[in-house]
Amino acid sequence: MTDSSVSRRSFLTSVSMLAAGSMLTAPAWSFGLKDKKLKVVLVGTGVRGISFWGKRLVEQYPDILEFVGLCDINPGRVAYAKEFMGVTCPTFTNFEQMITQTKPDLVIVTTKDSTHHEFIIKGLQMGCDVLTEKPLTTDERKCQDILDAERNSNKNLIVGFNYRWSPYMTKIKQLLAENSIGKVTSVDFHWYLNTYHGASYFRRWHGLREAGGTLWVHKATHHFDLLNWWLDSDPEEVFAYGALEHYGSNGPFQGDKCRTCPHKEKCDFYWDITEEEHMMKLYVANEEHDGYIRDNCVFRNEINIYDKMSAQIRYANNVVANYSLTTYSPFEGWHIAFNGMNGRLEAWLDIPWMKNENLDQASLHAAEMKQNLEEEVQYEPVIVHKLWNEHQTINVEMERGGHGGGDERLHDKIFKNPEAPDPYKHAAGVRDGAMSILIGIAARNSIESGRPVRIAELTDLQPRANRL
Repeated sequence: MTDSSVSRRSFLTSVSMLAAGSMLTAPAWSFGLKDKKLKVVLVGTGVRGISFWGKRLVEQYPDILEFVGLCDINPGRVAYAKEFMGVTCPTFTNFEQMITQTKPDLVIVTTKDSTHHEFIIKGLQMGCDVLTEKPLTTDERKCQDILDAERNSNKNLIVGFNYRWSPYMTKIKQLLAENSIGKVTSVDFHWYLNTYHGASYFRRWHGLREAGGTLWVHKATHHFDLLNWWLDSDPEEVFAYGALEHYGSNGPFQGDKCRTCPHKEKCDFYWDITEEEHMMKLYVANEEHDGYIRDNCVFRNEINIYDKMSAQIRYANNVVANYSLTTYSPFEGWHIAFNGMNGRLEAWLDIPWMKNENLDQASLHAAEMKQNLEEEVQYEPVIVHKLWNEHQTINVEMERGGHGGGDERLHDKIFKNPEAPDPYKHAAGVRDGAMSILIGIAARNSIESGRPVRIAELTDLQPRANRL
């Protein structure tokens, strides 16, 4: 029996429980497709959708799945997506029409964050399983609507968290699961976005809280999911601070967009989109259809998200986590420390002085986003320091491309080897997606209200000390 035939019959296992309920283990489920290919549609044909959830699937799993439809509100963009992905399926600007006509098994949602709930709910209601890009959605009301929709359907919702699957992140999970530092009591977690990658969020629709829910939700959902997974517990209460002090109206000057800006010669954030053929074909060539500008000014007045963020998170198992996100750092990387009863575990990636090296920040991000790289094996350290003993350095084999190797492993689990063992519970379902965004939503609400926000206030999900 081949891996392909197995995956045709049983496409996913080990998704998380739907909500706080009576089920004690994560359910396994099957599409029952036997030897038929999985029929897939994609809604939202931006750069993430047509590459990671599009072209890569076409190239890597041609014997397992086929795209039977692509949908976007922008007819020019969806036409280019079809060409870029190398598929022959029909294209649509109406989601319901696509589902009715193509009758897919799986809907992949990669639209603007604020519209994820629309297509998740419609997809479930129309009899499809749904896989959504993170974040699940952008506010607590939409989150509750999604929870209700999945409970009322006989279908499943998967959230595409890729960072979990990186070998480096998995090694941290393994060491914590093995009780290497005893009971964890607190965590310090700091993420740094550089002025190349970080600034890009403020050029795009992500700079508007009504579109992306702020970076508390769009970006930090990755980080909160890692925390939840590593700690094997649900968040219980959040208190946060945040401000917009660098981008937006704080800038020294403003322009219409980078292409036409009179300040391009002196602006450190000037980005020449005309040098990137793919971005020109996907976005600039199709501005006439929906008016979306991909190279917007990072100092425009309409930006209303935070660019500095700090939160304290109390977990149901009494762990306290201190988290920060900086969006205008000179470098891009992260650093985490777990304090335990018997020691301390530290891990980091791409902190320049840690390895005494200078990294080209634009190339660094480009390499991380690329797929299927043939690259030399790299090793990065994890430090385990037990009380009364010298620290131990554990060198972890890792990859640069595809989010540290997480992208490939996530896709293989979903589409190629769904029945493979998952001892560290990498597979993420709707509860995982909800708990990750609820931290960000609670942080946003805390800033606006000036008080701690309890996770149980936001939806009917009740935090668990131990995630099952």
